[in-house]
Amino acid sequence: MTLDEPLQRLAESIALGDTTQRRRMLVIVNPYASTVSARMRNLVVSTLARRYEVVAIDTQSPSHATKLVHDAADEGYDVVVSFGGDGTVNEVANGLAGTQTPMTCLPGGATNVLCKMLGIPGDIVDATQHLLRLADDWHPRQIDLGTANGRAFTYASGFGLDASVAKRIDKNPRLKASRGRELYFVYCAVETVLREYVVNAPRMDVQVGGETVRAITALVQNGDPFTYLDDKPIRVAEGAQLDSGTLAGVALRRARPHDVPTVMLRLLSSRRSIAGHRAVHHFADVRELRCQSSDGRPIPLHVDGDHVGDVTDAVFGIRPAALSVIA
Repeated sequence: MTLDEPLQRLAESIALGDTTQRRRMLVIVNPYASTVSARMRNLVVSTLARRYEVVAIDTQSPSHATKLVHDAADEGYDVVVSFGGDGTVNEVANGLAGTQTPMTCLPGGATNVLCKMLGIPGDIVDATQHLLRLADDWHPRQIDLGTANGRAFTYASGFGLDASVAKRIDKNPRLKASRGRELYFVYCAVETVLREYVVNAPRMDVQVGGETVRAITALVQNGDPFTYLDDKPIRVAEGAQLDSGTLAGVALRRARPHDVPTVMLRLLSSRRSIAGHRAVHHFADVRELRCQSSDGRPIPLHVDGDHVGDVTDAVFGIRPAALSVIA
């Protein structure tokens, strides 16, 4: 499919719907997201304006989306739309946490994990038409938010290996946004494991469920799956749900050369769980856990796939029913 085909489909869909009973909608657009172009943005906004009273604002810098939506509830908006990648979703969620203003999202990034988890189509045209139909089927619901050192996350956070991979991916925004980004993601994962985790990996103590586990990485989930590789769900922790009031995850004890292939095979398998691997400690139904660098080295931390810094301590928690969503 060429770029012009979805644009043409969106243009044709502008005629859908009517203009009665329009709710106020704030669309937060990340113009630098993988699949967002000026033409796509304008057509999406024009299409949504058939059923909503739309205001669209482009983000200018990191954390700008959070600042933009802080006052959305007070200003009378009925819904806030995140139009970008997982990082934009995270910023919007942090801005709306604890309010009754619901958020929804349009897929504009590389993975769009929360979009897919909520049942929003991965195709931008289908997702836009889905939002049009929501105008007649308005049923907001509450989901939990996880926290990592106070920063909310919608679906997952990690301390160690996956955050190191996210950090490596972010070093080349052009490849991250390219059509071959899935191969780039795999390359970054393999390179990070071989360079940083097979020999002299960071060490941490993971305090969870009344015990301390020595590990090299911790993956924490607020929902399932952990992420996607293209449209393939990558599942890590059993028992993770967006509305369970608890967290689930795994602690990877080591990354020896003979462990890495079998761990990767389980990640990509739809039949075998990573939780059963001998190098993995699985946990579920927890409300809090703490990870601490055991040798004093700062370790990368990510929330919803975005690297947010290197720290020596990471404290994870849960905010039940903290975010209103509509999908």
